[in-house]
This record gives sequence, C-alpha cells and structure tokens, in this order.
Amino acid sequence: MRIITGTARGCRLKTPKGETTRPTADRIKESLFNILGRRVEEAHVLDLFAGTGALGLEALSRGASSALFVDERTASLIEENAVKARLFDRAEIVRGDALRVLRRLGTLERSFDLIFCDPPYRRGLWEKALSSVDREGLLSPDGCMIVEHGTEEEELPTLENLHCVREEAYGRTTRLRFFSRNVQGVKS
Repeated sequence: MRIITGTARGCRLKTPKGETTRPTADRIKESLFNILGRRVEEAHVLDLFAGTGALGLEALSRGASSALFVDERTASLIEENAVKARLFDRAEIVRGDALRVLRRLGTLERSFDLIFCDPPYRRGLWEKALSSVDREGLLSPDGCMIVEHGTEEEELPTLENLHCVREEAYGRTTRLRFFSRNVQGVKS
C-alpha cells in the first residue's frame, strides 16, 4: 500500500497485522482520485473508518488543506503513516467510534468538502454513517461523500439532503457510491 501521487508520492504505508482492516486497493484508490480530480485541492477532508489513513493521506498528498481521520483501533498507525508521509501537520486524528464522532462533529457544526467512508463490509455501518452525515449536515454545499461497500449491499437509507450521483463497481466485491447535496454531483 502506497501513496500514488502528490508530495508524498511513493511513500509506503504501514498496514495493521491481521484481517480486521481491509485497505482500499491501489487501483480503486487511483480510480477514485481520478474521478475527484481537482476537487481534492484545498479540500477539508473527513476519513471515516480510516484504517491505515490511505484515503485521507492521498488527499493531503494531492493538495487537500486538512484531513480529520477517525478510527477506533488504528489511530496510532494513522499517526505513524502521517509522520512517515510528512503530512502530519495537516492531519487531525481521533480515536473513537465513527458514529459517535459524527454526532459530535454535528454538534460542533463542522463541515467537510470530501468525506471518505470505508467501513467493514456487511455490518450496516456505511448506511448508518451516511444517514448521520445527512442528518448532521456535515457535507459542505459543494462537497462529495464517497462510500465504499460490498457489491451485495444494495439498499440505500432514506436521505433528506444527500443524493447518490454516481456509482462504480470494481470486480465482484467492491462498489463506490458518490453522494452530493445537489443532483449534479460528480461528473462522469
């Protein structure tokens, strides 16, 4: 696992031992950032269920202003990777339950231009996180939330403010869905 491009290009990231964390494959990450293009520059990023921190660190490497990483188990690993990539000065790392942190961020009236949500598959976590972001108003008006989940996880929760504007499937296991506050969202 590595940072693909930008100021930390080629930096190899540490991954946790065992199978509790499933990092986003480099080819999916590259495709995702090609879709986002220049939206990453100067963005304020939230990386939920951050794992290794690869998505938020890639965004920082590509010019994002800041990234808030949230993970219950891997906060020290994310810190280590941020230091190794020389991106720690723009990183904020929170050890905690992502759904509780989302409620707290809503109370603090924080908003983000890009929100990455890559929880463990088949546990209903992406649906809960998406609903919470929608309810708490955490996505900026022109922002984009990207959810990675299993291909068999089809059903979307009821949303008031967010709309699914794009879907991409990767092999038989992974789907990315892009959500925006407006229906134009992310262009093809």
